[in-house]
Amino acid sequence: MYITEKRLKRMKDVLSKRQKDLQVFSDNITNPHNFSALLRTCDAVGVLNLYYRYLGEGELINEEITMGSHKWVFYQEVEDIDKFFKSKKEEGFQIVATYLSEDSIHFRQIDYTRPTLVVVGNEIHGVSGEVLKYADQQIIIPMYGMAQSLNVSVATGVILYEAQRQREEKGMYTRPSLTEEEMERIIKKWATEDLIKHKMKESAIRHIKKL
Repeated sequence: MYITEKRLKRMKDVLSKRQKDLQVFSDNITNPHNFSALLRTCDAVGVLNLYYRYLGEGELINEEITMGSHKWVFYQEVEDIDKFFKSKKEEGFQIVATYLSEDSIHFRQIDYTRPTLVVVGNEIHGVSGEVLKYADQQIIIPMYGMAQSLNVSVATGVILYEAQRQREEKGMYTRPSLTEEEMERIIKKWATEDLIKHKMKESAIRHIKKL
């Protein structure tokens, strides 16, 4: 299998800090720059799973923005909204959605050390009513300037780094949330994708040499 000891160690180190019970749901973010920046932030904070609904057209991943992060975060499209959110509640996740209303609270009032699904919405319309009905809490980031909101990828980064801060204080990055079996399964998948990429690169080089 094409994987060096150094790369294997790096994968294990990364997985030992992945937060299995800190997840993100993107409700129809349509700008590839925003979605790709979101993926990159998820990787940086240790989020393993990003779920999304996409009602637009075209490719959502911009590799110049993700800088490879899309390879290390599992992003999965959700088609049945009701089934998805009901299953997350059954799994014990609290669902917090970015939304401005009279019921919204400061994003730092949330205990992110609990199993948490952070929901962020479309660049213009925000989180849809279809999704918002499942939120246990609506959160806001206080704004003190003329602008009424942050870019969605920036806002998500602010929230996720608050979650990281709280989890670091509790030592949650020093004890793996993934089992050994889960880590081995993920490493096998990552290593396989590395091998495929390597073979494709070799094939491309051989093709160029023949020209």
